[in-house]
Amino acid sequence: MQTKEPLAIVWLKRDLRLQDNEAIFNALNTGKKVLLLYVFEEFLIKDPHYDIRHWNFIKESIVDLNKELIQYNSKILAVNSEVAATINQLMQHYHIQDLFSHQETGLLCTYHRDQKITRYCHNNLIKWTENIWNGVLRGVQNRRGWVGQWTNYMESPLIYFNPKNQLLTIEEIKHLEAFFTVADLSTPSITPIQKGGVSEALKYQNTFFKERYINYTKGISKPELAQESCSRLSPYLAWGNLSTRQVWQAAKNIRPLSKNKKDLDAFTSRLKWQAHFIQKFEMEHTMEDSSINKGYHMLKKSISAKYQKAWQDGQTGVPMIDACMRCLNETGYLNFRMRAMIVSFFTHLLWQPWQDCAVYLSKMFIDFEPGIHFAQVQMQAGETGINTLRIYNPVKNGYEHDTNANFIRKWVPELAHLQTKHIHEPYSMTPLEQNLFNIKLGIDYPEPIIDLKENRKRASKILWEMKNDPLVMQENDRILAKHTLNKNTLNIAG
Repeated sequence: MQTKEPLAIVWLKRDLRLQDNEAIFNALNTGKKVLLLYVFEEFLIKDPHYDIRHWNFIKESIVDLNKELIQYNSKILAVNSEVAATINQLMQHYHIQDLFSHQETGLLCTYHRDQKITRYCHNNLIKWTENIWNGVLRGVQNRRGWVGQWTNYMESPLIYFNPKNQLLTIEEIKHLEAFFTVADLSTPSITPIQKGGVSEALKYQNTFFKERYINYTKGISKPELAQESCSRLSPYLAWGNLSTRQVWQAAKNIRPLSKNKKDLDAFTSRLKWQAHFIQKFEMEHTMEDSSINKGYHMLKKSISAKYQKAWQDGQTGVPMIDACMRCLNETGYLNFRMRAMIVSFFTHLLWQPWQDCAVYLSKMFIDFEPGIHFAQVQMQAGETGINTLRIYNPVKNGYEHDTNANFIRKWVPELAHLQTKHIHEPYSMTPLEQNLFNIKLGIDYPEPIIDLKENRKRASKILWEMKNDPLVMQENDRILAKHTLNKNTLNIAG
């Protein structure tokens, strides 16, 4: 009987890069042949939090990695299957004792998947090594020493890719592909959504640190300016085309000679926020479908399919909200302040449950990262108890952050010919003005689906009263004790 050749598998998930990838480094250190594997899992493709835009981004990332791997005469084995079934098939060809990946802070369904893989590996005498993901720690009970540990991780040396002829060759992988349903990696060539891949990530990083960052703080709240002044690196961090450590160190390297240190520091502080929220989700996984503060579980809201559909489609009759939703639907991007505003509008003014909002937005955000997403949505919904309650006024935000209505004009073209005041508040137009500007509200553009002032007053009254509820206050103490150390740590958290 022929002895099977030993093989170490790197299971790629949200770490779609070769450089600074500890899973790949650990696999190569075994001295064995190494296979880079990506599995498109049916249960995850069908999950309501994901959209085809995410899978296209992943496919683009794999294609980009395959171009880089040509020089090593290798490629990624990308298959449509389940992980255990894939490893089972690979065991027919190789002796597999080692599986490497990162620790994924994902959805509850991926956590259950990982539990199954743990049992599978145990039963098949496979050692599964999971490395720390971007400084997020598994199994910690509180934040004692966490900030220091995270900073030390960010400052530690990057890991460089050096395969030394260990990767399975293209020919060997093509032989394996005959036993699988190989993933179709084709994607649209032209799309308004950012494309995936390390090459694309580096383009955005290079232009940001070369010149764009100097307007970072100036434009971060402006929906139009933010598209240029913000880094636009969030999808590449979410899907692991770049590690947070790579970006952190790139920012720190240019700081000594920078004349805009304030903007750089504002950017790197948000990398800390990112890790903070993911760590929070790692420690409070129930945040996916329940408010972290159990006192808010008593808050009940009636679901309105009509309201939710109008919000999703950008047909609420509130121009700033509609512009944001249409932009997000088409491009997968929206700056942070506008994200907060559309969540506030949905949960406060439409008085809809944040869970419905979270599912839809996760599908639309190309940078969907579970650890950040659910914490942010709950915070903007006012259901954490520990954060300041903010009920955004979309009209006021329109005047302040899209003063000349350029953003609204672009995304709500039916209003583009109006005077700026009327673009921000078309419902204030008299019938005579509507005739003058050749627009009829309710036909050419919808009337507001709610009374903004009255709904704001209702939400504010209910939520401020709930802040004094004994269970909410008790939960506040629990959350602060578990997730913060002191005021400085809380400021980092946001």
